[in-house]
Amino acid sequence: MSGAKKKRRRMVILLAAIGLIAVGAIYADLEIGYYTPENLGKVAQPAPPNLAPDGNYAVAAYPLYKPQLAPGEGEQDAAAYCNTCHTPSYITMQPPLPAAAWEAEVNKMGKAFGAQFPTDVQQRIIKYLQTHYTPETRKR
Repeated sequence: MSGAKKKRRRMVILLAAIGLIAVGAIYADLEIGYYTPENLGKVAQPAPPNLAPDGNYAVAAYPLYKPQLAPGEGEQDAAAYCNTCHTPSYITMQPPLPAAAWEAEVNKMGKAFGAQFPTDVQQRIIKYLQTHYTPETRKR
């Protein structure tokens, strides 16, 4: 066989393999159910309920998670001053941070974000967070 015939034969085999793979992929999608004849061109969502245009509808109250800060000295300061910009859940949902990281975070709140708290309160909040929310001291 000449070199050109071998090259052509390889090309035909390659194209046949690609076609076989494409057909297999389409068949797999059909088997999964993406393209069955029953759902072609249909939206697979339930119909909205028939609601009366003049009806009164109500929903139950949404459950609210009220985070419980660890009891201790500085808890009230953290709850009051930190709650000015965000909920106390920002404290409780953090992973336990090293003491230096808590100090940096509280300092950042004052300097970068403009949190308004007196220096003594800032120090109490730092000490509170370091006492209750570090890897060594976190209880929850």
